[in-house]
Amino acid sequence: MHRPGSARRYLAAVVLAAAAAGLGACGSAPATGGPAASTAASTAPSTPAPAAPQSGPGSASGAVPSEIPIRQTTPEAVDVPPQPVRVQVEGTGIDLEVVPTGVEDNGAMTIPDNHYQAGWYRYGPRPGQPSGSAVLAAHVDSRTEALPIAGLKDVPAGTKVTVTLEDGSAVVYQTEKVENIAKRSLDGHRLFDRTGSPLLKLVTCGGRWLDTEDDYEDNVVLTAAPLS
Repeated sequence: MHRPGSARRYLAAVVLAAAAAGLGACGSAPATGGPAASTAASTAPSTPAPAAPQSGPGSASGAVPSEIPIRQTTPEAVDVPPQPVRVQVEGTGIDLEVVPTGVEDNGAMTIPDNHYQAGWYRYGPRPGQPSGSAVLAAHVDSRTEALPIAGLKDVPAGTKVTVTLEDGSAVVYQTEKVENIAKRSLDGHRLFDRTGSPLLKLVTCGGRWLDTEDDYEDNVVLTAAPLS
């Protein structure tokens, strides 16, 4: 997740997708030449993002590795929940509008280039669906300040995460873990899984700022499971 205003760079290691995928760069170098202390957390992996399948569209401003799956999920014999429009992490300042995003021409997940929105990977599961990981990603900072999601690295297990849907209903999750994952070794398949238990993956950048890469070294990934 690169910083708004910085040149867009996209990693081949996805922090959020099913199958090797990739997110874009997390932020631009701090005005001081190094990352702000409050943003020292992991974010989208820095591995180069794989080219997206020719049949699929494009992205968000974050970094994800491998080919991001852009094929629409197979319709099931259940109602598809409305799209997510807001995500809030209890006890933190993380409260973001959510907008649907896709994939950049280079195969990286697209992330809104601002401080108040998170991108939802619209080619994957939606929050509230019975299986697969719903992926949300946002920038960790701007050139002048740390953004609310910079606190993602400090969210303790058990914290509630609420995703409000377009119809006003909400899906409430409970945080299982928060990990710093090196972008160069991020397993995109884990992030964008279309099958398995229904999970929420909330991602941003973190770790050390790498001047040579113009990006952060890690991705910070919060994994949460829905409360019954």
